[in-house]
Amino acid sequence: MIAAGYDELVAAAVAAPVEGWDFSWLAGRTEGSNPSWSYRDLARAYIARTDELLDVDTGGGELLASLAPLPQYTWATEGWPPNIPVARRRLEPLGVTVLPAEAGTLPLPDESVGLILNRHGRLVAPEIRRVLRPGGVLLTQGVGSEDCADLNELLGAPPAPARGGTAHTAGEMLSAAGFHLTDIREEHPVLTFYDVGAVVYHLRLVAWQIPDFNPERYDVPLRRLHQRIGAEGALDVHAHRFLIIAERPRHGNEMSPDHH
Repeated sequence: MIAAGYDELVAAAVAAPVEGWDFSWLAGRTEGSNPSWSYRDLARAYIARTDELLDVDTGGGELLASLAPLPQYTWATEGWPPNIPVARRRLEPLGVTVLPAEAGTLPLPDESVGLILNRHGRLVAPEIRRVLRPGGVLLTQGVGSEDCADLNELLGAPPAPARGGTAHTAGEMLSAAGFHLTDIREEHPVLTFYDVGAVVYHLRLVAWQIPDFNPERYDVPLRRLHQRIGAEGALDVHAHRFLIIAERPRHGNEMSPDHH
């Protein structure tokens, strides 16, 4: 799809800015990775039922901003310092308070929100339960531990450090913290790369996939991938996504789906 040489593609990918949680540079260079469900549609349905919302690990606030109008009381947390000013520029005009948060902590009072969104963020079940009021809902989409493992294998890199787990392990953790699981799904959708520059940029942005990644270190296997994409037109790998909707029981009574 991209008619350019290896060196040109890689140089452009290395020079491209990495800010917030913005994949727009990859437009036209990648396709897919979306599961069959729509996280945005599910989030909008729950947002309509609450007055207090928390978005965990908001990145640059891209997803949360797309869900506006937001509840009167909306907070977002972010753990990576460079993302915080990006998120504040995007979200504060929408009435959102952006809070720094480290290691999965949520700097809000006990039982202070009715809905927590967590898309591809850290999932610390006891802390989420603490902040949710009884009857509150958690909507989370996780990146599973098998996400894009094909890239590690193709580049001869070690497996990605353990993170995310599976729908089963995340569900067990939430159940152990006292949540009632109302929906749980898991899929491995295809993610297609149309040029090697897209692979390089993806690995820069998703830095935990191959922690020691740089194009010089992986020059030989990257050039092989470039040749393969040139011959086949694309490279397919498999993402790993899971969705869980969980409720904090209301003093022993489970929350009804039409709460709020």
